[in-house]
Amino acid sequence: MSNEHNLPGGPHFAFRDGELHVERLPLRGLALSYGTPLFVYSAASMLEALAAYQRGFAGRNARICYAMKANSSLAILQLFARAGCGFDIVSGGELKRVLAAGGDPSKVIFSGVGKTRAEMRLALEAGIGCFNVESEQELNVLDEVARSAGVVADISIRVNPDVDPKTHPYISTGLRGNKFGIAHQQALTAYRHAAGLTGLRIRGIDCHIGSQITQETPYLDAMDRILDLVGAIEDAGIALEHIDFGGGLGIDYNGDTPPRADALWAQLLHRLDARGYGDRLLMIEPGRSLVGNAGVCVTEVLYLKTGEQKNFCVVDAAMNDLPRPAMYQAFHGIVPLSRSDATPSPWDVVGPICESGDWIGRDRQLAVRSGDLLAVLSAGAYCMSMASNYNTRGRAAEVLVDGDQHWLIRERESAGDLFAGEHLVTA
Repeated sequence: MSNEHNLPGGPHFAFRDGELHVERLPLRGLALSYGTPLFVYSAASMLEALAAYQRGFAGRNARICYAMKANSSLAILQLFARAGCGFDIVSGGELKRVLAAGGDPSKVIFSGVGKTRAEMRLALEAGIGCFNVESEQELNVLDEVARSAGVVADISIRVNPDVDPKTHPYISTGLRGNKFGIAHQQALTAYRHAAGLTGLRIRGIDCHIGSQITQETPYLDAMDRILDLVGAIEDAGIALEHIDFGGGLGIDYNGDTPPRADALWAQLLHRLDARGYGDRLLMIEPGRSLVGNAGVCVTEVLYLKTGEQKNFCVVDAAMNDLPRPAMYQAFHGIVPLSRSDATPSPWDVVGPICESGDWIGRDRQLAVRSGDLLAVLSAGAYCMSMASNYNTRGRAAEVLVDGDQHWLIRERESAGDLFAGEHLVTA
């Protein structure tokens, strides 16, 4: 273990004797076995991130529901289910994944602004724990679906607290102009309406203000506004069993310093206790903070192309594999798998897709040659789950590592896989 150097993801991604390892395995060996692009995840990193939340809630009546949109691969869901997590879902397909991975449907929260009647029926049949309802029309539709099925749907209402999470506008969800939730000033009216619907049973209140949040203040502000509402709702005679504060805690992509989960929740719980609500069932929905730094994408350098204004390092991973830079202008660290004494040069790391937006990193100082392998860091969240087949590119393979063991958890897609469900016209 000499010459160690840790990267985002803690000690589970480190250079040892000049080679980048995930836990006890060299990434180069995995890339040679399974090809590139290749996503590799550390089980220890994910469980360590989860443990911070579990420490923060020690001795409390709390439930951690993994927001699986961050990474919905079955083996990762299985890992969190075995660790006692529930799941936050936003589609019927995600519910089917939870069930396939052995998750407990009674620990499932169904969020999202556009649930269909078919998805509602599927969730009711599965016996999920709670619907987070996001509009008054949705209350009416869910009531109708539940009564027609002869059951009662447990609900909370997602409230938009109009709090700025200080993050990218595309992943801000708690401001007045966002599509999510019911406006703070309309929430009490919505609760009174829900209380009169016989197909619904009110269980709690929910909010979620955004993603990749790196400051404590937005959480504290949102908690204050939600607890103000809890008091008003209960003064109206409507009991709330649980309070769901959502997720959104950020990770270290490029020197970011979000608060630790246990430290953040120590502050939030202190405020919750001070306001007299510390005995409630607490629910949270972390996603990125559990998996983001636990994954890397290994990619091969195909060509080095020098130009008048830019030098381009063309790799075999692309925006269909790693969509965050193209979508959000997001930063991911990029490092060679092997350390070199060569002098680095500035390169734009780009993929082979026929779009100028297909870039992975700009102006990176790298010492690279064709055939070298690079690791794109902090790729565990919103990469594979948002991957596409643009340019008829198969999605990458995925590997899960635990100590010195590894498992292929998703096979690489072939071109045949991509058009297996398509049909030529025979007329």
